[in-house]
Amino acid sequence: MSANKKIILSGMRPTGKLHIGHYVGALENWVALQNDYQNYHLIADYHTLTTSLNTDNVYEDSIEMAIDWIASGINPEKSPIFRQSKIKEHTELFLVFSMLITKARLEKNPTLKEQIKDLNLQTIAYGHLGYPVLQAADILLYKGDVVPVGEDQVPHVEITRQIASNFNENFKKPDGKLIFPIPEPKITQFARLPGLDGKAKMSKSLDNTILLSDDTDAIKSKMKKAFTDPAKLRKGDKGNPDICLVYTYHRKFNPEGIQEIREGCTSGSLGCFDCKMKVSDSLSNFLLPIREKRSVLEQNKSGVLEVLIEGEKKARIIAENTMEEVRTSMKIG
Repeated sequence: MSANKKIILSGMRPTGKLHIGHYVGALENWVALQNDYQNYHLIADYHTLTTSLNTDNVYEDSIEMAIDWIASGINPEKSPIFRQSKIKEHTELFLVFSMLITKARLEKNPTLKEQIKDLNLQTIAYGHLGYPVLQAADILLYKGDVVPVGEDQVPHVEITRQIASNFNENFKKPDGKLIFPIPEPKITQFARLPGLDGKAKMSKSLDNTILLSDDTDAIKSKMKKAFTDPAKLRKGDKGNPDICLVYTYHRKFNPEGIQEIREGCTSGSLGCFDCKMKVSDSLSNFLLPIREKRSVLEQNKSGVLEVLIEGEKKARIIAENTMEEVRTSMKIG
């Protein structure tokens, strides 16, 4: 691990097998960044409790997600992968940070308001209200300098920055130096991939996804149901690719053929079914190396667990050092 590189902490809640929305929105960016930054990748299993107390599948979902991370190109030797619950310092720093921000500030979080609306929640748990504080602990425990996020997550980074500033103003190292950096958000360029229904981002709960592990037949079957320009009912009708979900997929997974697709759609010479099959083939070819690597990893889940255990050893050393600095600066413990 290089001491000269800026540090990134990125993570996801363990939801099992990942879909192409995860890849486009996060994984692709993580893989690209790991050569220029020191990355740490967190399986945020404590964060699952914010919206559900059912933890029956957390272990298996964590393994499946780690498989997809590695198959997509995350190198755990460069970028340690670990489970949040295995590093107890996350919860300790969360406790300290919860004293540095007000309830009113957390209630203003626009991302939280959107979640409450999307999940139709009538009440909210203290832990759900405070999950940006736990995220701040996740990031700052490893002295994160940069946080790669979509635009909708920038408010969380602002909370992290505020907490880091508040801590630094109140507590310093014995030599007067600050303990925490003030992390900067790094906006991902293609943060959201619409779901197959064309109504929302990809979500397994909405059944509008294509999984990284889906084979060619599954991709074609799912793509047949994908939303297209509602005014283009049959081949020969002129379409508007700019409002077509399938065209969005072409832009990402078939960039070399995008001009041909646009011309065929707008002229009416390309029917929607053929358009869907073309992007299915491109997407299947794109995912082939991921599927092949995933197949090997699935046969050795004990080896994937060893990757997590090794990552947790590395993460624990950093977390323990950070908390020692925190306790010393606070004259606690």
